[in-house]
Amino acid sequence: MRIKSLVLGTAAALMMAGSALAETIIIGHFGNPSPMQMARAEGKFEAATGWDIEWRKFDAGTDVIAAMAAGDVMLAELASSPTAIATSQGVDIQLFMLAAVLGTAESLIAREGSGIETLADLKGKRVGVPLGSTAHYSLMGALKHEGIAEIEVEILGMTPDQIVAAWEQGAIDAGYVWEPAQNTILQTGKRIIGADTIAGWGYPTFDAWVVNPGFAAENADSLAAFAKVFDEANAAYLADPAAWTPDSDPVKKLVEMTGAAADQVPGILQGFVFVPLKDQTSEALLGSAPTILKDTAEFLKAAGRIDSVADDYSSFVNLSVIEAALK
Repeated sequence: MRIKSLVLGTAAALMMAGSALAETIIIGHFGNPSPMQMARAEGKFEAATGWDIEWRKFDAGTDVIAAMAAGDVMLAELASSPTAIATSQGVDIQLFMLAAVLGTAESLIAREGSGIETLADLKGKRVGVPLGSTAHYSLMGALKHEGIAEIEVEILGMTPDQIVAAWEQGAIDAGYVWEPAQNTILQTGKRIIGADTIAGWGYPTFDAWVVNPGFAAENADSLAAFAKVFDEANAAYLADPAAWTPDSDPVKKLVEMTGAAADQVPGILQGFVFVPLKDQTSEALLGSAPTILKDTAEFLKAAGRIDSVADDYSSFVNLSVIEAALK
């Protein structure tokens, strides 16, 4: 009996030691109520990768860039405009997978009574937007398309939470922001234009996943497993979007993980375009990512948001992760 107890005790100690030695990976995300959050709730990413994951929510891409530049975060969700900014500034990251193409998930919302009915009405108005974000890039693109100079609009840099607070206080006339803050202000506002329309004017935006290249090389199998779980979560939604009702189990999990209102989640999901991995490397998407990043960087430089543009952005796109995940 003592021998058996000793063996069991030793085994337990080894298991505890193994758990203690498990590598903790900090993964940055924006907390959007997306299919990925269902897989996160079920612990599928940990099971597939073998990582001990600390999920860290960020309010803006600029914060993600700072964390990755400092080496605190090796893997994170990051939108296209901040990715262009980071790579142009020499931050060592690679885009390896799309999270979602932005449809109406990011939009310009005008407050009731603000007098804003069209883009032309933005002159002299106060617009809250997270600076350096895809929302900011889309807003600048929309203003340029409309022929409105930036100085003709009072653009206020705010986080999504600050936009909601300013909105409730009547301190801003409009906000360009993403979910779930967008849905909150939309309750007493009107959508003027979405990222999907502005993309058609030549200013495409998307949310992506980026990784430190050294980390990617050292964790190739786990990173491919991460991408596969992500793809499976999206596939579960794409198989039957109508089944994701406010009282469904998947939506309840999204609410649990993000704090979004259950009755708003189905509409929020419809604002994103979730692309299967097998379609992401097409020329229309990641196949053109280096060009999109460079075009975005050139636009931001012309607008005075960054100082320089790289000659080539090909090295900042890593398609090998998707290729491995699809094998």
